[in-house]
Amino acid sequence: MVLIPLFTFVKLKRVRAPCGPVLEQFDQQYSRELGNLWEVLLNPHSWQYGVMLNRFTFCLKQPGENAHRPGCLKQYYLLNAASLLPVLALQVKDGERILDLCSAPGGKAIAIMQSCNPALLCCNEPDPHRREWLTKTLESFLPPSLNGCITVSARDGRYFGQSEPSKYDKILVDAPCSNDRSWLYSPGGLEGEQRLRERATLPAIQTQLLKSALSAVRPGGTVVYSTCTLSRSENCAVVEAVLKSCPEAELQDLWEELAVPFSEHFFFRHGRASPLQCGILVMPHPGKTWGPMFLSRIRRKM
Repeated sequence: MVLIPLFTFVKLKRVRAPCGPVLEQFDQQYSRELGNLWEVLLNPHSWQYGVMLNRFTFCLKQPGENAHRPGCLKQYYLLNAASLLPVLALQVKDGERILDLCSAPGGKAIAIMQSCNPALLCCNEPDPHRREWLTKTLESFLPPSLNGCITVSARDGRYFGQSEPSKYDKILVDAPCSNDRSWLYSPGGLEGEQRLRERATLPAIQTQLLKSALSAVRPGGTVVYSTCTLSRSENCAVVEAVLKSCPEAELQDLWEELAVPFSEHFFFRHGRASPLQCGILVMPHPGKTWGPMFLSRIRRKM
């Protein structure tokens, strides 16, 4: 996997003002949980972007030449570089059976395929519109010769553990979440209020997804849980609930493995001396505006 940071990359289109109801909710919650550290989200022109090169193509074209064309593979994938950390935490290897439980729009599935040659990569997405987006992403970055090892599933991820118990070596649960960067700039107050109502239901869904993944992974296998929100109720609280209710779940430390070696590029909240003992949190920070990205790795005991 090759990542080129683009520290000056900004979107040229006009950025909306923050959505009032969402801003008020975030200010109340995150000021209490994080102080003023969260306020970098209020300056989208400072957000950094990265480029993940596609190993199945041979050269890097200019950004304007990366449009989707049937039968032609794209050269690179634009992304928030922090979104690669869950894939690195998963430690995927050749020949493994891997499940991307909440796969759309497909960036992490593409990152997995840049990192290894799995025996199986199952990309699951129950929503038909997002699944169409996922399918187009896979077609845009992966050659047809890989079709035999990649499947797209449409099942409800909360029940994967029942239908395919102990089947996978590694599972990524990049759970549906508040998506702070997007939600903060919702196009209108009514949409923002609707999203805040949905937000209250997310922890229960996320907990079900993580429990399902722990049933679908084989004993000795690992599950990485990730979100792109700063919200503790969707991050640590979910992991803590699963650890309490699933005796087979064993939390693994990611601080030395990821936070220490990548501290030059990302701003991490320390997991040992804070409520984040259940994982690590990448926070947007002046000069290091990648994130938000929370991740936690859990091993299913033998």
